[in-house]
Amino acid sequence: MKTYSTNQIKNIALLGNSGAGKTTLVEAMLFEGGVIDRRGDVDNKNTVSDFHQIEQENQTTMYSSVMFTEYNGKKINILDVPGADDFVGGTVSSLHVADTGVILVNAQNGVEVGTEIHSRWLEKFSKPAVVVVNKCDHDHANFEKAFETIKESLGGDAVLAQYPVNAGPGFNSIVDIILFKLFKYSKDGGKPEITDIPDSEKERAEELRNELIEKAAENDEALMELFFENDGLTEDEMRTGITAGVIARGMYPVFCMSAKNNMGVGRFMEFLTNVAPSTNEMGSFTTKDGTEVKCDAKGPASVFIYKTSVESHIGEINFFKVVSGTVKEGDDLTNNTTRNKERFSQIFASQGKNREKVTSMVAGDLGCTVKMKNTKTNQTLTSPNVSYEFDSIPFPEPKFRTAIVTITEGDEEKLGEALTRINQEDPTVQIEYSKELKQIILSGQGEYHLNIVKWQLDHIYKVETEFVAPKIPYRETITKFAQSYYRHKKQSGGSGQFGEVHMIIEPYIEGSEPKKMFKIGGKDQKIANRGVDTHELSWGGTLEFVNGIVGGSIDARFLPAILKGIMEKLDEGPLTGSYARDIRVYVYDGKMHPVDSNEISFMLAGRHAFSQAFKIAGPKIMEPVYEVEVLVPSDYMGDVMSDLQGRRAIVQGMASEKGFEKITAKVPLAEMNKYSTSLSSLTSGRAMYSMKFDEYAQVPGDIQDELLKAYAAEQEED
Repeated sequence: MKTYSTNQIKNIALLGNSGAGKTTLVEAMLFEGGVIDRRGDVDNKNTVSDFHQIEQENQTTMYSSVMFTEYNGKKINILDVPGADDFVGGTVSSLHVADTGVILVNAQNGVEVGTEIHSRWLEKFSKPAVVVVNKCDHDHANFEKAFETIKESLGGDAVLAQYPVNAGPGFNSIVDIILFKLFKYSKDGGKPEITDIPDSEKERAEELRNELIEKAAENDEALMELFFENDGLTEDEMRTGITAGVIARGMYPVFCMSAKNNMGVGRFMEFLTNVAPSTNEMGSFTTKDGTEVKCDAKGPASVFIYKTSVESHIGEINFFKVVSGTVKEGDDLTNNTTRNKERFSQIFASQGKNREKVTSMVAGDLGCTVKMKNTKTNQTLTSPNVSYEFDSIPFPEPKFRTAIVTITEGDEEKLGEALTRINQEDPTVQIEYSKELKQIILSGQGEYHLNIVKWQLDHIYKVETEFVAPKIPYRETITKFAQSYYRHKKQSGGSGQFGEVHMIIEPYIEGSEPKKMFKIGGKDQKIANRGVDTHELSWGGTLEFVNGIVGGSIDARFLPAILKGIMEKLDEGPLTGSYARDIRVYVYDGKMHPVDSNEISFMLAGRHAFSQAFKIAGPKIMEPVYEVEVLVPSDYMGDVMSDLQGRRAIVQGMASEKGFEKITAKVPLAEMNKYSTSLSSLTSGRAMYSMKFDEYAQVPGDIQDELLKAYAAEQEED
């Protein structure tokens, strides 16, 4: 394969809901470009892109894959991404390096929730898009209705570039508005017969052509002037306007096809090569310090690693985009994240699971390499003395969590290694060993997502595991002030232990000042303020430690020991063993012994005094609350609302958005277990949601009682 120049490279991401036909379109594009001589089929499990065993078994895309085809002297890099929200990580990483999104819409279903998810990510990345209504040959194809849903989703900027004459089982003809011709296909698809538009379609075609020309002219002042002067645009002028409009996200040309029967695919590829923006027209990559790096083959060499995969017998494969300059086989580059040197001993153009060796790649191209020493996803490599470090891919926050344990004792190390590899391939799979919960917590985008992780563990890494219910990271705090004291005294021959601590605790409120007076036992207790230490706790919240000792009742050298005892109790709260937070502690009096007092004595005295005070200070358990956003078709709104209310949700707002209803609510994490599965069941898979941590809030009294009983029972068992 030849080395293509930057302006000859088109990077597209195929987007859309599962079942829209993305993988089938890849096969047709590779066939049309002559890089394969036979089209594969999802049912026959022989497609170029869905090559993982689990994808073939489930007949759906779960991992993003990159292929290329050659057409009209141009190279089209094709990123085939998963349609299901559970595997959105592959979509996000692909869009980060793609230049144009190709949104596939199923002609029988119109815009679906997966389409909407991908449209949102396109908007987040500010990437342009063209739309393809696929499966126009389906028994229940309804092109007009599908186009209405596209306009509802994308607004008035969606404009027809083609339409089918006879959508349905007999589909074989397309009116092309740009070329103003009729494309008629044989039953085997492929090369069409191109004729004039028949009289029966001419009026509609002319009307749509005027709309398209007007839309194209809107994005270029010079073209707008030509439009008014000449009452129209030439074909070349129209193409220029469409390119400008697509780049500016000011228009979304809509095409139609049957990818399965290879009808309309070649014409669409012609449009991509002639009209869709090349990679050098699509702005810059931004570094972490805000520097914009243009996609210029004459610049210094820099590449961004957007994906890592692991293959047996090969090891890690790093997929990259050449952001600037030219990368050649044998080049030594610097990893600006780790500062290590890395050699590009081999460069490949990826074709699914296969790779084609090339000697070099220029700015804008997508490739992969092997045998890197220490380079991962989201890292930047450059020529020596170039300091670029590009922004990381903004992967979404997890939405589903579970605890995972090994079935065979002793497999914990194998599990850790396997999960680390899985995370390298899919950063949306997150792993945490929670010291607080004493569990390995596995988080991802949904239950299906994590079930696929378990399949990998069982079948690829040979580590048998099971999922168990994850514990909730509760927090403990207090709601009022309390006073206590504790004397630690131990004598067993020789020097003993003695320490007495008097303390007051109260809720810590950010911005408040320590008090100087408390009423204890009906008497005023004045508190000196000889120093305040504020500690931001690693699990969130604050401990403020006030030294109120006067008259030397406790030597200053013992105060760190008292603080240590308090911190130990914060680490394992008195109510349920959860972390405690947001407490101000005043140590205002105590006693020492000239011989027996030592650090251990005051650490124990401080810990017990704090524990006693905590239990009488109106202790409360706090739970993590998440802000949840649900996007749901209006038909299912009532069911989703009822389900949320059953989860103790507090609805914050409702709005209509692009044909869907959007519900925003605050929901306790304890109530979100397996929500993705429930939502899918309630809405037949047509809703989606996102969630992010919002705050800790007090649990209701009845739930606190249940938690206290459960903890007491657990302690008895131990």
